[in-house]
Amino acid sequence: MSKNLVILESPSKAKTIRKILGSAYKIEACVGHVRDLPKSHFGVDIENDYEPKYITIRGKGDILAALRKQAKSAKKVFLATDPDREGEAISWHLMHALKLDEKNTERITFNEITKNAVKKSLKEARPIDMDLVNAQQARRVLDRMVGYRISPLLWKKVKKGTSAGRVQSVVLKLICDREEEIEQFIPEEYWTLELELASGEKGTKNTKLTARYNAGDNNKQELKTEDDVNAVIAKLKKSVFTVSEVKQGTRRKNPPAPFTTSTLQQEASKLFSYATSRTMRIAQQLYEGVDIAGEGTVGLISYIRTDSMRLSDEAYNEAVSFIKADHGENYLPEERPKYKTKARTQDAHEAIRPTSTTRTPDEIKKSLTGEQFKLYKLIWERFICSQMAPAVYDTLAIKISAGQGTKDEVVLRASGSVLKFDGYLAVYSKNEDSEKDVSIPPLSENDKLIAKEYLPAQHFTQPPPRFSEGTMVRTMEDLGIGRPGTFAQTITTLMNRSYVTKESRVLYPTELGDIINEIMNEHFTDIVNADFTARMESDLDSIELGETEWKTIIRDFYPPLAEKIAEAEEKIGEIEVKDQETDVICEHCGRNMVIKFGRFGKFLACPGFPDCRNAKPLFEEAGVSCPACDDGKVVIKKSKKGRKYFGCDKYPDCDFISWNLPTGEKCPECANYLVEKGRKKRIIACSSCTYAIEAPEKEDEHEN
Repeated sequence: MSKNLVILESPSKAKTIRKILGSAYKIEACVGHVRDLPKSHFGVDIENDYEPKYITIRGKGDILAALRKQAKSAKKVFLATDPDREGEAISWHLMHALKLDEKNTERITFNEITKNAVKKSLKEARPIDMDLVNAQQARRVLDRMVGYRISPLLWKKVKKGTSAGRVQSVVLKLICDREEEIEQFIPEEYWTLELELASGEKGTKNTKLTARYNAGDNNKQELKTEDDVNAVIAKLKKSVFTVSEVKQGTRRKNPPAPFTTSTLQQEASKLFSYATSRTMRIAQQLYEGVDIAGEGTVGLISYIRTDSMRLSDEAYNEAVSFIKADHGENYLPEERPKYKTKARTQDAHEAIRPTSTTRTPDEIKKSLTGEQFKLYKLIWERFICSQMAPAVYDTLAIKISAGQGTKDEVVLRASGSVLKFDGYLAVYSKNEDSEKDVSIPPLSENDKLIAKEYLPAQHFTQPPPRFSEGTMVRTMEDLGIGRPGTFAQTITTLMNRSYVTKESRVLYPTELGDIINEIMNEHFTDIVNADFTARMESDLDSIELGETEWKTIIRDFYPPLAEKIAEAEEKIGEIEVKDQETDVICEHCGRNMVIKFGRFGKFLACPGFPDCRNAKPLFEEAGVSCPACDDGKVVIKKSKKGRKYFGCDKYPDCDFISWNLPTGEKCPECANYLVEKGRKKRIIACSSCTYAIEAPEKEDEHEN
């Protein structure tokens, strides 16, 4: 008797579904995409209204042949690829590659791999949604146009193998711009002032508190220098401190929303230092199914590519029952929590949540790997806490006047809070930024205080931080660049192509990344414009909603791109970038070695390749003497991850290194060496203290 055939993408997911549906169904996996645009050529017919030319992906022939055989004998075929645009497109490609009969083929989707969800999807089987397919086709064609039309220009200008991408080029620009902003940053000095105060005429009581001076809080003096602070302290020492206002109140701290793809990536990066790709790999395992002792293969979490914070009624009711039983009814909010979604949210799927709240992390810990347990526990706790009552704090704010009623009156403030009801923190406190109780002693208006200690502190403004993978994901989401399923892959692609490197958890552009970004900025301003890319994402959403015909987007996009490419080709020219010969002699064959550009920048290689394969690092002289030794010269080097730095040519005898180019001059304030920062706008800064000035223009800049 013929069986129904269910085709999925993943073999591990197939294993979980097989257990759910039993022997009446044949479960097979296509192992991802089966058709795509060809790698060897453009694959989009410009003359035929931008029609894509799909081919079978190499290596998928045997898989398709086996699926075709199964489909012929199947009672019915169900296409059960992922419930998103890409999954819909894979199902559509399977329809064509397997030549399936539309009357005998249906599409099913499920947000979680559970018995109820899978069986419900069979009852709600539908035709393939061509709006979703066309949105994915449009994305694929747009990406191909950028990648395959711009990349050859980069090959001419830089080296073979370099490439551009519709989303990755924008992200690379963000990282390069942030690095430029950091290099150009000039720190500014400022001061803070706190006072330790005590009550009583002589300050002998145990009632002590810390009050802070805030400029602008009826205080005219800004604390920019030590002299400013000393002037305020001089006034305070002549004043009587009086409590002028006491405000008591409560503050509610609401729980965080359940996870979306981006917030899960951000939190895993922050708490566990997980790369975004690692987070998605572990989450995929939890979604597709894990062998749980006593249960077999079980899907533990809902679909992992989502921008929604919505929850089904079933999931919400399960959470309410668990909270009531485990913590008590007072830990439930007065009404069902609602979380505000962003304007660009597609809301196609629920938030990421456990498939069953009763499957607690500790109960299944032995069945999970260490990283699976950590991520599942994080998702489970975030889901439970999101449906709990807010934490409540008792607050106290005190205003203190020094020299009340005089022209030299100075205002100080003290505030504190004490946790009154932990609410959701009973579940999620260890994952929140720590908020310690700050007790303020009971004081009344007109109470007198004595200054016990003055605590001035010097500070300097800090440049914006470099992006971590987590903060990069948040920025991409805020700007509307890409979609949840593409965030991790975009960052991984930039690192794999050595345009960006990660050191100490933050992202730096490499020299190669800077070069690619400079060319893209010069010739393709729209491609690297975040607003333009965000509008393109909105256009893709409109295709998905059936509001726009997909080729309309392509017709509007390609002609201006073709014009830009033609202009860039004319400017760049058909110039063959020849290898620059040096006076360094190859010790193996005696030829003059040449400069080549590799994955991590320039290096020396023998021109006799492949007969002679000699190669070694190229240390270009920076044009200044080493600040650390008498006879060394500063040379340009590369770290293992491709990041440029400056070192002494006498290494290892001299271990001088600097991330910035030394100028050869000494700091006028501390006598340490000065360095040059920035590319567009240069800054001369001290390598040790906060001294920094704008660099004078070079002579050739005046000439230009």
